Amino acid sequence: MAEQLKDAAAEWKILASETPFKGAKTSVRTDDVVMPDGTVARRDYQVHPGSVAILALDDDDRVLVLNQYRHPVRHKLWEIPAGLLDVPGENPLSAAQRELYEEAHLRAEDWRVLVDVYTTPGGCDEAVRVFLARGVTEADGERYAAHGEELDLMIDRVPVADLVRGALAGDLHNNCLMLGVLALQAARADGGLDALRPANAPWPARPFTP
Repeated sequence: MAEQLKDAAAEWKILASETPFKGAKTSVRTDDVVMPDGTVARRDYQVHPGSVAILALDDDDRVLVLNQYRHPVRHKLWEIPAGLLDVPGENPLSAAQRELYEEAHLRAEDWRVLVDVYTTPGGCDEAVRVFLARGVTEADGERYAAHGEELDLMIDRVPVADLVRGALAGDLHNNCLMLGVLALQAARADGGLDALRPANAPWPARPFTP
């Protein structure tokens, strides 16, 4: 069973496809998909460029977190820095470094891949790569000018243990934050952080040129 425990690419036959809505960053696609019994089912889903997220860990075992308003869920959520892959084929590491700079004015010396995930595969094709960033220091240059929800952004550094407790208690809800801290703890218990995949490890969900 262990040898088979790996997701595999597959694509069922599509008889028709249309895009009834197209926004600035994402769109909605409707596909007529042939099921295994020959019937046809209509599937609506969000088409997403993909994202990166960064678990920035300091020498005191604290994680950089942001508190930001998220209108679709009507909550102010504690999150880790994250952002879209704005350019097709963009190197996700470059995007992660940019987001860490823009959202927290930080840079990091050591980058590893913590986990790759499809956030909502039943209704969206978004793929996210969560990085671990260590050796975090203040960045040079001017700070990025905040806009929109970022104008109300709060930044803090929280011990890993507190974030794990918050996730398991149901107090934290951001998927990248919870995936990141739980994957961090799992990696520590199984080979250590230096055994994580390198920052430019292949990512079939969003291919890129290293």
